[in-house]
Amino acid sequence: RFLGSIQGAQLSREPRAARSAPAGISEQRSARRAAMVARIKTLLALSIAACAAEDLPGVVLTRGPGRASDATPTFQDLWEDAGNDVPFVVEVRRELHRTPELLFDEHATSAKIAEVLASLKVNFTTGWAKNTKRAELAAKGFVSGEGGTGIVAHIGTGAEPCVLLRADIDALPIHEVVDLPWKSETPGRMHACGHDGHAAMLLGAAAVLKRREHLIKGTIRLIWQPAEEGGAGGKRMVEEGVLDLPPKTEAAFGFHQWPFLPLGSIGGRPGPMLAATELFDIMVSGVGGHAAMPHHVVDPIVAASHVVTALQAIAARETDPLSSAVVSVTMFHAGDAYNVIPAGARIGGTVRSLSFSGLQGLRKRVDAVVHATALAHRCNVSISWSADAYPPTENDPELWDWATEVAAPASTENEIRVIAPTMGGEDFSFIAQKVPSVFLALGQGATDFAPLGDEGETVGPYDTTVTVHNGRFVLHEDLLRRGVALHAHLALSYLDRAGAKSGELGG
Repeated sequence: RFLGSIQGAQLSREPRAARSAPAGISEQRSARRAAMVARIKTLLALSIAACAAEDLPGVVLTRGPGRASDATPTFQDLWEDAGNDVPFVVEVRRELHRTPELLFDEHATSAKIAEVLASLKVNFTTGWAKNTKRAELAAKGFVSGEGGTGIVAHIGTGAEPCVLLRADIDALPIHEVVDLPWKSETPGRMHACGHDGHAAMLLGAAAVLKRREHLIKGTIRLIWQPAEEGGAGGKRMVEEGVLDLPPKTEAAFGFHQWPFLPLGSIGGRPGPMLAATELFDIMVSGVGGHAAMPHHVVDPIVAASHVVTALQAIAARETDPLSSAVVSVTMFHAGDAYNVIPAGARIGGTVRSLSFSGLQGLRKRVDAVVHATALAHRCNVSISWSADAYPPTENDPELWDWATEVAAPASTENEIRVIAPTMGGEDFSFIAQKVPSVFLALGQGATDFAPLGDEGETVGPYDTTVTVHNGRFVLHEDLLRRGVALHAHLALSYLDRAGAKSGELGG
């Protein structure tokens, strides 16, 4: 942990206990590690000494006399600048990965983000995204906290125009399988969707942007948002006014790591990119009794089974084959004894569409089919829906055209791939509903990720093509530098564009 030794900076809240070396580790390996740490310390010390006028603990400064320019930096400029921050970004990301926290309960995660922002001397506020739907989430089986774990930071002049950059921070109730050196220390909880990487990338962008703050032509709003995984943390922050703070947000950008694209590539699409989503719970109520006398009962299992079958026709026979619709039953619970027909059966699942009107149509049809089928089998039925349905995540077509040109140099392919939409949901959609937005997929797919571990040893290789929400998911850390630089590039380029437009109107 070399960063903490430079100018007394310590990114970790508490010193981590020293790890014992694996049995049989060679003296040569230890010498290599010591030499590597010494070289890194020297490089960091030299960089900080060259910029001694600014005290940003733990972050290498690259701006020197004569480098300031009114010209918007190129992506290559920012890529080179971001390279200096990679060690601290990786360090923070690994710490977050070790300590995953679920929706609205990301207190240690939020504290870590605040600690880094304070060390960067970035202005920020905490306490965002209070959990106003805790009971409703509990009814759906979500374990959630009280919230207030969101953070909003500002870099720039504090005046218009204002552009927003967003990262999510919550983990999932999934057990991590891959034995990484920075594996989750909490059994049954894991950053299986890369939100630790998203949060760290935005912190790296904050470092890059803070160093260039005197050149920023407006305000960059950075938000770290909790509870993306089903808790609608983005909606809570929108309700609390994050977009309407002075100066008002004019545009927003967000990223998601994407194991389905090769490392270094970037994808997205104009219009709907991710689906509108809704969860449902169906309770079928009958009359229970002895399994040997079914004529004396009203069997909810038979009725619920017919409900499951009938629901399949909505997507298969009622939806245009050229349209997208999902009606998936994912849970079926009934009874707990071999010789008892239970009094009720519970079904759960999800509906999804690439438009909000399509989602509403699916919801109406599910309601009608379920009630009619239950009635045909002499059962009563009730349906409950999500506390917050997610709208589709839509990329503004005009902003998309501009952003793809600006972001193209960030891709190893020198272009942004137009990819097919996915029926996954994303609560960046609540921001995109209110202001023109672009959400991009950062490719991380590779089968040979072999990073340096905490002790300087090579670990892996790991497969980073494994899908999200899987215990074998691994984030490719080479993605982080690209995300840091691209966050900064889009924000600075947008403000330059907005300022130019304002000048034209003023003229």
